[in-house]
Amino acid sequence: MAYNSSSFADQPLPFLTDEASPVPVSAGKMPSYIANHRTRLRARFRLGGAHALPDYEMLELVLFRAIPRQDVKPLVNLLLTEFGDFNRVITAAPERLIRVKGVGEAVITELKIVEAAAHRLARSRVMDRQVISSWDAVLDYCHTTMAHRETEQFRVLYLDRKNTLIADEEQAEGTVDHVPVYPREIAKRALELNASALILVHNHPSGDPTPSEADIAMTSQIATATDVLGIRLHDHLIIGKSKEISFRAQGLL
Repeated sequence: MAYNSSSFADQPLPFLTDEASPVPVSAGKMPSYIANHRTRLRARFRLGGAHALPDYEMLELVLFRAIPRQDVKPLVNLLLTEFGDFNRVITAAPERLIRVKGVGEAVITELKIVEAAAHRLARSRVMDRQVISSWDAVLDYCHTTMAHRETEQFRVLYLDRKNTLIADEEQAEGTVDHVPVYPREIAKRALELNASALILVHNHPSGDPTPSEADIAMTSQIATATDVLGIRLHDHLIIGKSKEISFRAQGLL
């Protein structure tokens, strides 16, 4: 569903019809029109799950706890207009969220709780498991944690002799199009963990996972540094918004 910067009056959105326009609410009992809407939305979620709700309604559910006695639809519209979709709202940096009118510490906390829960759940599906047999879960974890970030992040997945994931560590974080990576530090950490193999992962905030010349050169440097130590570089994944590229599959390793 597309969102633009038009005002509410200029272009009414379909989700503005169920609750009345926001009015000042004094402390105490929640107005019935808000309470009834929240009850119906929660019931729909329980019956149909997340797939039954579009982004704006999922975001409403998240904000109900942070804003207990007020219509949250106008704020939901502002957030989706600013960031684009549910995932980008949840993963947006607090310093950007706070600039949106109506966002305070309570809203930021609720959004970050949801983000942290998603990361923890995805991570639990890959840690201490064989990467080969849980490859789809590994890709899902990488997309969950990295696909919607606004800056580049470089992670290293360390594997033991059975290709079981023993550590997942953020090596560096950079700007929108660059992240510093130090092959010696990666090799040193692999030795400390007694790792036998590695998988490199980084994201492209632009959404396009096509590797750059710098990506290819850096990967070659890491492969050389780890090969000397008998540690194999299994793959390098670049995570885009909706897909990833594997160096191994592309013949770059």
